[in-house]
Amino acid sequence: MNKKIIIRTLEKIAVYMEIKGENPFKVSAFRKAAQALELDQRSLDEIENVTKLKGIGKGTGEVIADLIATGKSSVLEELQEEVPKGLIPLLKLPGMGGKKIAKLYKELGIDSAEALKQACLDHEIQKLPGFGPKSEDKILKELTDFESKPGRHPIWKTEEAVKFVEEILGAIEGISEFSVAGSYRRTKETSKDLDFIIATSDPKTVKEKLLAALPVQETIASGDTKVSVTVEFQDMIDIDFRLVAPEEFITALHHFTGSKDHNVRMRQLAKSQNKKISEYGVEQPDGSIATFTSEADFYAHFGMPFIPPSVREDGREIDRLEELPNLVALEDITADMHMHTTWSDGAHSLPEMVEAVRSKGYSYMAITDHSQYLKVANGLTPERLLQQNAEIRELNKKYSDFDILSGTEMDILPDGSLDFDDEVLGQLDFVIASIHSSFQQPRDQIMERILTAMKNPLVDMIAHPTGRIVGQRDGYDPDVEQLLDWAKEYGKIVELNASPYRLDLAVEYLEMAQEKGVPVAINTDAHAAEQLEVMAIGVKHAQKAWLKKDNVVNTWPLERLRAFIKK
Repeated sequence: MNKKIIIRTLEKIAVYMEIKGENPFKVSAFRKAAQALELDQRSLDEIENVTKLKGIGKGTGEVIADLIATGKSSVLEELQEEVPKGLIPLLKLPGMGGKKIAKLYKELGIDSAEALKQACLDHEIQKLPGFGPKSEDKILKELTDFESKPGRHPIWKTEEAVKFVEEILGAIEGISEFSVAGSYRRTKETSKDLDFIIATSDPKTVKEKLLAALPVQETIASGDTKVSVTVEFQDMIDIDFRLVAPEEFITALHHFTGSKDHNVRMRQLAKSQNKKISEYGVEQPDGSIATFTSEADFYAHFGMPFIPPSVREDGREIDRLEELPNLVALEDITADMHMHTTWSDGAHSLPEMVEAVRSKGYSYMAITDHSQYLKVANGLTPERLLQQNAEIRELNKKYSDFDILSGTEMDILPDGSLDFDDEVLGQLDFVIASIHSSFQQPRDQIMERILTAMKNPLVDMIAHPTGRIVGQRDGYDPDVEQLLDWAKEYGKIVELNASPYRLDLAVEYLEMAQEKGVPVAINTDAHAAEQLEVMAIGVKHAQKAWLKKDNVVNTWPLERLRAFIKK
């Protein structure tokens, strides 16, 4: 349990109450409690009694105590039972908050996306106070866009489902090995469904235990070695489980990881050696079946190096084997240069984040809390930023083998100016500039804002350069090729934001950055210590673009980074 989880739960309760039509003062109480926690610069462990904070009343205090004691909130669980489930997905529509959904439900009985679409087509929405024809057209467009991506689950949603299933599989006796496979294992941005390979000598018992443990809504197929089910995990998601003998595990994992084109090339290669690949093993020229203890052994059997799942896509990876040794890997990462603490909207304090990063074996890091414009994230004023800067300088004295860079994630404002002046920026080690507002501005205006940051010699990196959220929003539509040309011209780093929500830049733009010689930083944008783990997803995403280690700045020693920034 950490502060961010409590804040998100309080905010979720407020939204559910709003949709339900609860007293606005009650809704406000939960938002005020969330804000009280957000504005407190201490982490949960540093607050002696969180329920005694100013802004937290009896009701909200009980919810917080419940969360700390049990990890759950009975208040939220009751609300989730009471509020029609079809209303919750409507929150994903841009501009659709709890108040609007409550009005649609109360006035028109709208309880699902389908009902909302029909009401738009019947022109019922525009008749409601506070909506009008333009609002109705906008809602219909957003619904249409939402429906145009059917059956694809973004990686940030499948990641949570994978963890949930892995916990279940890890607790079932009789399973010797298991792994997710398919497009998720290849780090695709979206997946139609999930695939798991399970090694067991007792498939019947394992299958029974698995079906009993999963929240199955529908069983699509159930055979001796394959189970296909629809599981309710936030949204409905289809999952295929393959139960194989332990000795078949590796070849089955390779086969069901794919991609189809990769498997075709591998079968062609095997055929050229008078062998035959199947999910059960590799048939040898003498008719015997070879099995393997690792995928590295599987590839070595054909005289090849291990090919990471992330690059097994179009089959052409077979022709690029000589590039694999230079591909960036997780063990190459020596730093994380974008993260947040309780000074702004993070869950853990500055010292806690430092220790969390050090425990990963990195040699340096950058603290980059939000700037003052982002009030919703408790952004730092110049005075607070310089106070934090002083604390970082003092903290650095503790370590002889580790460096903490003082920094900021500074907003590029809607009018094109930067959130801090050069006098403040000049006192920092690492300056990130990013856009968090006015996404609907024309492209020319967006590009002028980015150019302002590019031209400033004190700005070192442009964060999440397109502002996209995978599977949810496209961002602010910059001319990315021009952005990268400017980065090259003005000596800036561009970010690959490793958060599975962002993965920004996308693969095609990372490829373009490398071609142009623009350095990339893979950063977690962590708002809690546990989010530092998403570095692994970011590295796999980088591998999909065939990013070389030397092109990723947080594989560099600090001296090289400082020389680049100075230059």
